[in-house]
Amino acid sequence: MTAQTDTTGPVTTVYKVTGMSCGHCEGAVSGEISQISGVSSVTAVASTGEVTVVSAGPLADEAVRAAVDEAGFELAGKA
Repeated sequence: MTAQTDTTGPVTTVYKVTGMSCGHCEGAVSGEISQISGVSSVTAVASTGEVTVVSAGPLADEAVRAAVDEAGFELAGKA
């Protein structure tokens, strides 16, 4: 029996973002993160500060941080 190391299928990661307070904030963060290559969906929730990202593979933290910064918010890390 061999160990399967193929990581096919989408990867879901939840990030914590500080400063979101409304639907406009959610849209700004979602719009910026969705431009990262490989991202298929983004759901931001201002009330919890959580942003759920579904992507083809793991994303570079710096790419996500840059997208969140561009939207005017701060990435606090992974939830």
